[in-house]
Amino acid sequence: MPEPYEIILKLLLGTLLGGIIGFERQTHGRAAGFRTQLLVCVACVLLMIISEGYYAKSAITSEFTRIDPTRIAAGAMTGVGFLGAGVILKTGLSIQGLTTAACIWIVSAIGLAIGSGQYLAGIAGFVITFFSLWGLRILETRMPRLTYRYVTIVTDWEGDEHTVTAPFGRKGSEIVKMDYKIDPIEKEKTFIFTVATKDAGSVGEVVGEVTRLNGVRRLEVKS
Repeated sequence: MPEPYEIILKLLLGTLLGGIIGFERQTHGRAAGFRTQLLVCVACVLLMIISEGYYAKSAITSEFTRIDPTRIAAGAMTGVGFLGAGVILKTGLSIQGLTTAACIWIVSAIGLAIGSGQYLAGIAGFVITFFSLWGLRILETRMPRLTYRYVTIVTDWEGDEHTVTAPFGRKGSEIVKMDYKIDPIEKEKTFIFTVATKDAGSVGEVVGEVTRLNGVRRLEVKS
């Protein structure tokens, strides 16, 4: 059985590490912020302490059924998975909250490591997590990236693919996927395609040009 001071040390260390990661999430306006990350980490520390306590008692007292201490840890990770799923939001065609969900997952792992007495693993995991959230954010803003836009263009019966996509190509955008819908009753053609570009503003510039094309009836752009 761990000593009382060791139990308190584990819980305080879990509070500190989970709280720091939660503070980073809170400052960026994420759903699972300071208190959520802190409580997840402390909960996992506590579960691991309880698990190890039962294991230690079962080794010295026949009144306790001998259990595998990793079972409670596995159950904790399963429960945290449901908690993480709650912060993932799908807005239109974009998905938000994946990083925050991953934070909840890694915070629970850090808590389990601290609770089991593996301080080096827990602190190392915390350092890597905090660096990836804080340090790599700066690097990520400087990295060139492709921006994807989902474009829907409705034309009359005379509309063709080359005419409606050519303005995007002239601005350096790439058409990565193309779908069609043809309505013979309304005499309409619908072109649904994905545009990849390094300059997000260029798509907005193309919109005006496309709307002036002959035969274009409707245009919709989603991110």
